[in-house]
Amino acid sequence: MWTRIKRLFVIKTKFEAYLVIYGLATGAVERGLHYVEQMPGYPGWIMFAACPVAVFMAGGRLIDSVSDRVD
Repeated sequence: MWTRIKRLFVIKTKFEAYLVIYGLATGAVERGLHYVEQMPGYPGWIMFAACPVAVFMAGGRLIDSVSDRVD
């Protein structure tokens, strides 16, 4: 039974990877906007830019880790 539940959290296709990346990006932009509100000026914008960059790096890793072939 645990293996069936565990399979729900495994990313199997590129479409699922894109959905995860979209969710991460949405959260990163929201967090970046909070940084801009809390720290006006350049420090806030630098922190805002760092949030999506982290998602780009993680997204590339996610897409590379998913195979193209269908089993």
